[in-house]
Amino acid sequence: MKIDWWTLGLQTVNVLVLVWILSRFLFRPVTAIIAERQASAARLLDDARAARDAALVEKAKIDEEAARQAAARTVALTSAAAEAATEKTALLAAARIEAEQKRVAAETEFFLARQSETAATADRASLLAVDIASKLLDRLPPEARVVGFIEGMASQLGALPPSTRHDLATSGEEARLKAPRALTDEELKACGAAFSRAIGRPVIFAVEIDPGLIAGLEFETRHALVRNSFRFDLDRIATELTRHDHARQ
Repeated sequence: MKIDWWTLGLQTVNVLVLVWILSRFLFRPVTAIIAERQASAARLLDDARAARDAALVEKAKIDEEAARQAAARTVALTSAAAEAATEKTALLAAARIEAEQKRVAAETEFFLARQSETAATADRASLLAVDIASKLLDRLPPEARVVGFIEGMASQLGALPPSTRHDLATSGEEARLKAPRALTDEELKACGAAFSRAIGRPVIFAVEIDPGLIAGLEFETRHALVRNSFRFDLDRIATELTRHDHARQ
């Protein structure tokens, strides 16, 4: 098979452009969104602290009133003083419970808001990346969506465990080769030759068109799933972004 170095060169340039665009127009907005959410979280924590301080002030007032009542009744009303002490304890416990409930509610609200924003940010990043990649690939010749990925797919098939490669070649099951568009006869022959060479035996497959791949190939059987497509790469980027956001939480 003859490699079209000009096509591979164009692909390399476009991938570099894609990486530059993503770094300039995707990661900066995402960072700004995260900073905004951190500011919102700080405001929520400030509100929780204010509620806690108010509860402490109220508690102090209750303490002062209870102490005054106890001092006034100590001489003549021992039983009344004991009752006042009991009431004081109950009020303090209620104030602590209320303050704790407010703190837990504020923390829960913050956590849920952060989770929701993280998921929304990941979804927006994925959609934006797919849209940018699709627009960039529209500038390439149609063969660039497939030809440049054949050898990469063959290399991944060749890296499968020997037992898996053996099953692919001897099970008699027809594999599915997903592609972003219909393959030409030359591309089918190139895929068959490269895959058979990688596996070590002839392999039978049927082509399934999946425009969602954007560019690349995916090879699927009951025994294995090998992905070499832009969709897989973009999904992996989105997953990494989400994982880092959760780690910062």
